[in-house]
Amino acid sequence: MTKQLININGRMLSFEKKQTILEVAEKNGIYIPTLCHLKGATPTGACRICVVELEGARTLLGACSTPAASNMVVNTESPKVIKARRLTLELMLSSGNHNCAIGAGERTDWTQFQLKANKDDGSEDICPVWGDCKLQELAYAYQVAVTPGQDSACAYPMELENPLIVRDASRCILCGRCVQACNEIQVNKAISFGYRGKEAKIIAAGDRPLIESDCVFCGECVQVCPVGALVEKKARFKWRPWKAEKVRTTCPYCGVGCQLWLHVQDGRIVKVTGVDDGAPNQGRLCVKGRFGYDFIYSEDRLKTPLIRKNGELQEASWDEALDLVAEKFKQIISQSGPDAVAGVACARSISEDSYNMQKLFRAVFKTNNIDHCART
Repeated sequence: MTKQLININGRMLSFEKKQTILEVAEKNGIYIPTLCHLKGATPTGACRICVVELEGARTLLGACSTPAASNMVVNTESPKVIKARRLTLELMLSSGNHNCAIGAGERTDWTQFQLKANKDDGSEDICPVWGDCKLQELAYAYQVAVTPGQDSACAYPMELENPLIVRDASRCILCGRCVQACNEIQVNKAISFGYRGKEAKIIAAGDRPLIESDCVFCGECVQVCPVGALVEKKARFKWRPWKAEKVRTTCPYCGVGCQLWLHVQDGRIVKVTGVDDGAPNQGRLCVKGRFGYDFIYSEDRLKTPLIRKNGELQEASWDEALDLVAEKFKQIISQSGPDAVAGVACARSISEDSYNMQKLFRAVFKTNNIDHCART
């Protein structure tokens, strides 16, 4: 069978049926910038950052939504492409509150722009995602600076009603990644596009706060947001990527085994994200896995076993506590029979621990009174 070949930047590359130009380029180590593209979701070509020049075509085409075809001749970094990407970035940066310090020092009135943005944010820092923003990265790469004075006032205030996610429409570039993540990846269908023209925004439940919608606060929208429009409230202005260490681990909340990145700063977890290519979750997390981490710092957590003595709970060693539990089990079974005891396995236990617990009750205690608690 004859291989299908496409010419990208002078390289003849083979491709498979239904692959897009972007997919062929990525597979062969050719970088094409994207903002709206989301792996696993339907390509939209909405942001126009991934445009490429196709020989014979009258206009530039979006690499993420254009299928590869035999004998195509594609240029991903031609002067025409660079000019188009720079213009798109300029329009994005000038249409909202993107105070990412690009071009700082080049203009005498830059400080006033920063001060205005700081006032809107309620923080002394420049931007909650400074250093972790795709728009900022591309603006640096293509040397595009915000022009102070061009930023348009946002008619929509920040949404702070819920305890987990801050929604800032003034930083939104309407790339649609959050909508696709909610509707196609997590299939919660809690958010969508609303309004038109300059009033366009991402809405939930007929433009009501997230907390009043069908949102389950999985945070997938936050993880895929390429700018500072969606930020974890607990990590906002606290987490900076260059200050934090990433530690990979397994989510402790259930037996599924979702893979997490713990972002640890000054010895404390300040943010949790999913491992993009980690099985079984492929980057996806639930509300507990993404946001339920700070309980480990609670002062109310028990750090040692407690045994009631003379009507009061007193600290004890693990050996003392385990011996007491074993003795109580023996006493109850001896006096009332094996069906007088029952066990409930924790939902956070791994499958092996749950197996051992049911084996303990069925094989040792001789009872089938064993259940698994789905609530945490």
